[in-house]
Amino acid sequence: MQRPVFNIFAIAQSGRLQYEAVLLAASLRHTNPDFKGKLLIGEPQPCPLWGGDPRINNPDVRAALAMLDAQIIPFETQVFGQDYPQGNKIEGLKALPKGEPFLFLDTDTLITGDLSQVPFDFDHPTASMKRENTWPQIELYGPGYTQIWKSLYDKFGLEFETSLDLSQPDEYWQRYLYLNAGFFYSRCPHEFGETFLRHAKGIRDEPPAELVCQDLYPWLDQIALPLTLSALGGGRAPDVSGMMDHAVTCHYRVLSLLYARESDAVVELLEEVAAPNKIKKVLKQYDPFKRMIYQGRGQKLRAMFDRNNLPRKERALRNQIKRAGFWMR
Repeated sequence: MQRPVFNIFAIAQSGRLQYEAVLLAASLRHTNPDFKGKLLIGEPQPCPLWGGDPRINNPDVRAALAMLDAQIIPFETQVFGQDYPQGNKIEGLKALPKGEPFLFLDTDTLITGDLSQVPFDFDHPTASMKRENTWPQIELYGPGYTQIWKSLYDKFGLEFETSLDLSQPDEYWQRYLYLNAGFFYSRCPHEFGETFLRHAKGIRDEPPAELVCQDLYPWLDQIALPLTLSALGGGRAPDVSGMMDHAVTCHYRVLSLLYARESDAVVELLEEVAAPNKIKKVLKQYDPFKRMIYQGRGQKLRAMFDRNNLPRKERALRNQIKRAGFWMR
């Protein structure tokens, strides 16, 4: 079946994200040499909402991204900024070409397989189902999952019942459309971005009373995301997420986690795409990458863990890595 051409969108700025963007771009060109869309790297611009200059500040990174045929696209921050940098993935969508399908990826993602095999349906947006029950946190005597999620759907005039997975029991977190914003896609970045921003800003500025005991940060994007998917005719897509979160991409989050828990194939791919001298020269400038990839610290960490017997919760794995002195972000 002929797959539609789409663009890939990620956010980069000064610090860690700019180096992750180089690794993301290198993995795309390695595994998908015939990718026909554009690789667009959103870059927030200086404004009062940032305490300093958020732009990519390493000229070697800019040169590497250009070499990898990645286009840096500036965008203005008007709502979030330094207090909630995750908002970049929402506000940056307005800088993408209108009407062109897009796939957003967090920069801490490796592309490990053939994107053309993923059954993307850009008219029915979805996001990653690789998530844990991080939000909401149910309080004793407080509102439950149904009350909390329904209050959000009611706030924006959306149909709540169609968002439920009725194969899951009532008041179990997976019954509700809580997904991970590590990837999402849709047919038009402007349509999606405007809807996403309206929901995120509305929740931030005037949350329903049922959210009074809930922390909105850092979960705001993942609270607003289900509403946006529902508003645009999307929802769960296990067939897409099953490929994107396993065979075709790896959302590693932190290199320490990648070395501890990912497959041998992912680690081999990481080290292969990071090996060319022009890439190595850039990535070595970021100390965690230098030590984990090039000085062998990642392999030492890897030898400490049995991939068949890892902690069930990511937090427990993170704590084990930190206690061993191998946590590098």
